[in-house]
Amino acid sequence: MKRVLLKLSGEALAGDKKTGFDEATCIGVANQVKKLVDDGIQVAIVTGGGNFWRGRTSETIDRTKADQIGMLATVMNCIYVSDIFRHVGMKTEVFTPFVCGSFTALFSKDAAVAALEEGKVIFFAGGTGHPYFSTDTGAVLRAIEIEADAMLLAKAIDGIYDSDPKVNPNAVKYDEVSIQEVIDKKLAAVDLTASILCLENKMPMLVFGLNEENSIVETMSGNFTGTKVTV
Repeated sequence: MKRVLLKLSGEALAGDKKTGFDEATCIGVANQVKKLVDDGIQVAIVTGGGNFWRGRTSETIDRTKADQIGMLATVMNCIYVSDIFRHVGMKTEVFTPFVCGSFTALFSKDAAVAALEEGKVIFFAGGTGHPYFSTDTGAVLRAIEIEADAMLLAKAIDGIYDSDPKVNPNAVKYDEVSIQEVIDKKLAAVDLTASILCLENKMPMLVFGLNEENSIVETMSGNFTGTKVTV
């Protein structure tokens, strides 16, 4: 694979703190991505916003406003993580689907691909720019647009299970599963909209635990212990 999109969950970025940023975790991610970039792999990144805001749990705020807060949470995440990446020696650029003053660049496929070809790690913040679409959907959409070879899904758990391992201690992890089976069995690797986008556009996914040691590099080097989602 020469070009990948890495989706980082916001909760995973928070580490054991569960909220905000865990700098050691973010530096660890940056060092792993630098190894990929040094090997000539083009990397785009989408972060979730769950370390700051989970609007779905609110019963008092309008859904559109809640989703807008979530979009801004991902902008904060991308600005922070991109600067950590710069700290360890990479060039970065943050794109959003809406204007954020001078904080970010306005997304276009041409600009994003040009930045990748310049050797930059690019960040897609702000989701799709619209409510009712998750960061998973935004990540798949951007992966398709930039013609990534695959989407790497780094989560707080180490793969896709037949039921929620937090609830069911006997949940069984899949080594490999088709995106059609993910949809049919509602396995919730990503939301339904994102799953259908993957199916229709033949975008494979590799789902793994971010907190597993060296998991990003291991995934790209073939020592993969998560769940491969085939198309």
